[in-house]
Amino acid sequence: MDADTPRPASRLRWVLLYLGWAGLPMLLALLLAGRAGMDLAAPVRHVAQATSSALQPHSALGLFLLQLLVLLLVAKGMGRLLRWFGQPAVIGEMAAGLMMGPLLFGALLPQAQAALFPPSSLGPLSLISQLGVLMFLLVAGVELDLGRLRGRRRFAVAVSHAGIAVPFLCGVLLAIYLYPAHGPAGVGFTPFALFIGISLSITAFPVLLRILADRGMTHSPLGQTAIACAALGDATAWCMLALIVSAIQATGWGTAAFNLACVTAFIVVMLGLVRPWFARQTIIAGREGAWLLGMVLLTLASALLTEYLGIHALFGAFAAGAAASSNAQLRELIISKVEPLAATLLLPLFFAMTGLRLRADALQITDVWLCVLVTAVAAAGKLIGTFAAARSAGMPVPDAMRLGVLMNTRGLMELVVLNLGYELGLLGDRLFAVLVVMALVTTAMTGPLLGWSARVQRKPN
Repeated sequence: MDADTPRPASRLRWVLLYLGWAGLPMLLALLLAGRAGMDLAAPVRHVAQATSSALQPHSALGLFLLQLLVLLLVAKGMGRLLRWFGQPAVIGEMAAGLMMGPLLFGALLPQAQAALFPPSSLGPLSLISQLGVLMFLLVAGVELDLGRLRGRRRFAVAVSHAGIAVPFLCGVLLAIYLYPAHGPAGVGFTPFALFIGISLSITAFPVLLRILADRGMTHSPLGQTAIACAALGDATAWCMLALIVSAIQATGWGTAAFNLACVTAFIVVMLGLVRPWFARQTIIAGREGAWLLGMVLLTLASALLTEYLGIHALFGAFAAGAAASSNAQLRELIISKVEPLAATLLLPLFFAMTGLRLRADALQITDVWLCVLVTAVAAAGKLIGTFAAARSAGMPVPDAMRLGVLMNTRGLMELVVLNLGYELGLLGDRLFAVLVVMALVTTAMTGPLLGWSARVQRKPN
């Protein structure tokens, strides 16, 4: 363990720290999710019917190429613009995707937006964007190098789980307020509350890595500690999400128990058997193509399996990457070959689909206060949970505060989770739009808050 890594005095102190900051908030959240919704009823709403554009494309391929060209130009242009303001390029690309939907492009040029994105083209565009997300989650799983936990395991477990449990509790409490007005018709309070809780608990591990690299913090003690906490927290949050989704999609207790057993068995096989097997393999020069093909096939097979198990294809792709992360050679190969394709070509389609899912009236002036409330609760939960657990473990105040700021990064991973909730019918249009805004704002906050905390620390007393 590094000299800068906090070391509590005894194992008992670690147990008490973990139970106090991770176990107790999570227990309270689950009790509230199960009990508080008994007196709450979701409103009944009428869903507006989508209208088709009168302008039909002459060529499906030509329309797709035009969509891809426009989306790439806008996404990369916004990414470069945001980098000038000290933000990660992915923030600009996410914002560009939202701009292409009815909230901005459709409001300013409705006929042009309808001609460029007619309803008939959204199905194929959505499927290709999902392929991009699968490849991105493969890379995200590969980047979860759990070997970085050496010497920091107890600290990472306590702090990362506190950084999940406290915002999860805040999300369930927030759901009590949101459910009467924003709970989708036919969705019970418990699945709604559990999903709001997990959506506030996500940390975007890949975006965090890029922020640390941009600031030269990757190999610093704080950077290594943040990477360890984010890696373990990301893996834990995705396992929780898999369990929640499998329980939500079940039609009865028997189905729920079967789904949970399947999820558990899949995780055990991937991390307990497949991951150690990858760790023992050596990639011989000239055989990189075969290994890359094998990983793509494993990713697709894992995604297909989890889709049939009733979880979601995204979990299979992430698990395949996490299993391969034990092999440094394979990890570098996937990052160098797969990530450029996913990040450069396919993810802008996913951002665009997120924007196109938003209705023109999804965000209104009266929703500004709701955006502020949800963003404040999400940020406070992450900051308080991470900071309190890190301080309890002996980390200095400035480092504990910056660690909390870093864990508040949500980015693309949050959009993936929100789109999943929208597909499952757990989020209505307005709340989906509000949570998308929260994901953008909390990620954009990271850079300025890190800079502010560094300036404060350098000031003489």
